[in-house]
Amino acid sequence: MTLRDQVRQAVTAVASPTTAKGHTGSARGTTSDLTIDETLLLHSAGWEPVDLVYGISWWSIPWGVWQWATGEVQEASAAFTGAAEHAAKQLRQACEQAGGSGVLGVEVGVRVSSHHVSIELTGTAVRRIDAESHRFEFVSDLSARDFVLLTRAGWWPLGLATGASFVVAPRRTAREWASQQGQNIELPNLTQALYLARERAMERMQRSGATMKADGIVAVKLREGRASSSVRVIQFVAIGTGVHLRTAAHRPIAPEMVVPLDEVVRAFDVKSLRSAGGE
Repeated sequence: MTLRDQVRQAVTAVASPTTAKGHTGSARGTTSDLTIDETLLLHSAGWEPVDLVYGISWWSIPWGVWQWATGEVQEASAAFTGAAEHAAKQLRQACEQAGGSGVLGVEVGVRVSSHHVSIELTGTAVRRIDAESHRFEFVSDLSARDFVLLTRAGWWPLGLATGASFVVAPRRTAREWASQQGQNIELPNLTQALYLARERAMERMQRSGATMKADGIVAVKLREGRASSSVRVIQFVAIGTGVHLRTAAHRPIAPEMVVPLDEVVRAFDVKSLRSAGGE
């Protein structure tokens, strides 16, 4: 058996649907990366975990774009968008094959190199407990607790809204480099590059949310800084969950205070403090 056949056999085994109401398949126990509290909370809301699912996609970047470009590198930004969409599509397919209705707690892994962009999505497929059929409904990086609170308030997750931008800052002139040596001074080329990357990435994330007809984007996670070994390549990545209001009006939730009974008391040794102070 070749390596290709082994990989195909492993993927088929993982993707085989679990036995559920309205589904056929081999009887497998559910797997989940949710905590015990999250699992019990999901059950109280009429949901249950099904299986761990993932989607991954690698998109190539043309050779040399980092070296010769100044400003935003459109090829890298487009590669990120394509990888994100394809990975989300694979995640949805894995969820449907497992018999789930949605994916919660999606963890996003982003890797950017000189030649490619890779995106890895891993989450827990969930489904309604008493549903006759399980129609796919959403992908979300929300935790199970946030999902339950959101749905009780009348809001519903739709999908992951993503946006990214990669900008190559212009080089400093020889005069600028000489004048800035030995000084504490702002580097405007890097500052402006980060501002440009931020504006483009946020705009694309908002456009992604509008495409899925979301009323807003919540739990946005940001990643900014250098995209490679070169200090001149600046990245800004924004990922959140698009949501919309399912009911006619938002239902307020009255918060309750919860005090854990197993809180560990942090004590300290007075003598050690005195000895540290030289007393």
